[in-house]
Amino acid sequence: MIISKAAVIATLRRRGQDDRADFVERELPDRIESTKHSGLLSMLRLDPAELAEDTPPA
Repeated sequence: MIISKAAVIATLRRRGQDDRADFVERELPDRIESTKHSGLLSMLRLDPAELAEDTPPA
């Protein structure tokens, strides 16, 4: 499952977690693979199903 980095950043900023959003912005690719980054998404308390892009990866 692919997740947009912008969606992750927006969710974190809405929660007031600007430091974490800044980290994601610096360190992760524009398209985040939920399987590859599952630990980070879990730590950030993000549900990949809610943030997944509608289109499959290219």
